[in-house]
Amino acid sequence: MTLIKNTILTHKEIEHKIRRMAYQIYESNVNESELIIAGVESNGFLLAKKIKAQIDKISEIECTLCKVSIDKVNPLNPIKTTLNKEDYINKSIVLIDDVLNSGSTLIYGIKHFLDVPLKQFKTAVLVNRNHKKYPVKADFKGISLSTSLFEHVHVNLSKKPYEAYLD
Repeated sequence: MTLIKNTILTHKEIEHKIRRMAYQIYESNVNESELIIAGVESNGFLLAKKIKAQIDKISEIECTLCKVSIDKVNPLNPIKTTLNKEDYINKSIVLIDDVLNSGSTLIYGIKHFLDVPLKQFKTAVLVNRNHKKYPVKADFKGISLSTSLFEHVHVNLSKKPYEAYLD
């Protein structure tokens, strides 16, 4: 039996979504001088780097990139970031991941950042699925997608052509 790859987003569409999300993030932070772009390792961090590059092109906001490492099997394990907590006190943060499925990765990431006072906190995902177990939403999303629980969304941002597909 041959598995069929159902394309959700093509390379061109992903680039368009990244650009659009960057503009939305910029508009939401237009009065800020600094912004923390935090990407969940690994695909979320790749997406965060691409969004940061677009924000850098369109604005004067000083963007700092932060890698967030979450143990997705045991999310209660300590979360590691490339920034110290003092680096994001009273700053605006956007936490980015590639796919929002159950919401567990984002909710634990959010919990980590809420240990210090923040100016603003938003979330962004490329693909927003509608199977959340946790009360978390994406403030910025590339595409919303209704899928079955048995389908899996794959996102390739590590090499061109970028793609998102369902299997």
